[in-house]
Amino acid sequence: MDSSHVFTIGQEALAVLLTVAAPMLLVILVVGLVVSVLQAATQLHEATLSFVPKVIAGVLVLLVAGPWMITTLVEYLQRMLQSIPAMVG
Repeated sequence: MDSSHVFTIGQEALAVLLTVAAPMLLVILVVGLVVSVLQAATQLHEATLSFVPKVIAGVLVLLVAGPWMITTLVEYLQRMLQSIPAMVG
């Protein structure tokens, strides 16, 4: 196993990581931005007003996209585990 193979595996791992994390991160980012704009417009600056909607949005994203996230991670892990003999030998 040479260095280019290691970099390819690392690049693929980062791509899977970004693909799986993107839905949750984007939804929480948008919810946080909307809540911040509403807080600035109404001048209500309370920590729970920004925290609770983000948690609820995160749970909803996990409910909707969770099965896809787990399937993607399991498929990647299976590919990596099945490629171990080719990497070693």
